[in-house]
Amino acid sequence: MRGTVIHAPGDIRFENLEDPKILKPTDAIIRTAVTCVCGSDLWPYRGAEPTDAAHPMGHEYVGFVEEVGSEVTAVKPGQFVVGSFATSDDTCANCRNGYQSNCLNREFMSTCQADYVRIPNAQGTLVATDGIPDEKFWPGLLAVSDVMGTGWWAADAAEVKPGTTAVVVGDGAVGLCAVIAAKELGAERIIAMSRHEPRQKLAREFGATDIVAERGEEGVARIKELTGGIGADSVLECVGTQQSMSQALHSTRPGGNVGFAGVPHEVAIDGQELFFSHVGLRGGPAPVRRYLPDLIDRVLAGAIDPGKVFDLTLPLDQVAEGYRAMDERRAIKSLLTP
Repeated sequence: MRGTVIHAPGDIRFENLEDPKILKPTDAIIRTAVTCVCGSDLWPYRGAEPTDAAHPMGHEYVGFVEEVGSEVTAVKPGQFVVGSFATSDDTCANCRNGYQSNCLNREFMSTCQADYVRIPNAQGTLVATDGIPDEKFWPGLLAVSDVMGTGWWAADAAEVKPGTTAVVVGDGAVGLCAVIAAKELGAERIIAMSRHEPRQKLAREFGATDIVAERGEEGVARIKELTGGIGADSVLECVGTQQSMSQALHSTRPGGNVGFAGVPHEVAIDGQELFFSHVGLRGGPAPVRRYLPDLIDRVLAGAIDPGKVFDLTLPLDQVAEGYRAMDERRAIKSLLTP
């Protein structure tokens, strides 16, 4: 088969690779329907995460089941399935508590920008749709496998409730999907922090009521101005930098909550400052599997359309251009078609 391999920062190649095989009775093999480049893939692409040796890339996927291991009964060959970037058995204590992304048998997906993919823990990870969805839904279902599920987690962790004010820090695909989540969970006011006009436009389409272009202390001051000097009830941090985390914490009212879904890079939190702020803080890898059935239903019913975050579609063999376009902010998110 063919698949994406990173060799060094900025060096993405599309190569011939060995076909995946069933290695454990809990595995499945899927044929990729569509896949994509994630904002978090840009960390190693930019050299912010080390690439010590060449390795495959990609953790977002939907596709058709080709083969299943002997212990997999939840899905069968021919079905269209959606999974999560973090695999889970869906039976351990952490899974039963709703934190499938902390499954005791968790494996993180990392080979999905390819024609075929092996899915570990397939029994608990994959969710089959009823029949084969119309191709117009494939981008939205692909978004559910990570960015929509992660945006939903940010809103859930920040305890967005009906009638409240939510702030979304970050205008990448996760941040934009977090706007969708905040709206679906009933936020009355949704303030999206974004400097980029196309992303601002999509944020408003998804439900943002206000746009704040300022960052850092100026951004915090603007949020306070919009919230009567107090801060927001819920802040959804969807970036993972020191500035975005500080901005999120300082934009939250006492008694409010921050949900952080951006993978932290060199982020430090002052314990005493957090203590006296009365701000709640929860985050981590999104338990996407918890939300999959509900989000799949919302996409197929037309209630949400997170597939709109894909503003560039390329053949899979042009994956390197997909990385470049996102790195240069010419695209929000690149959809790849095998």
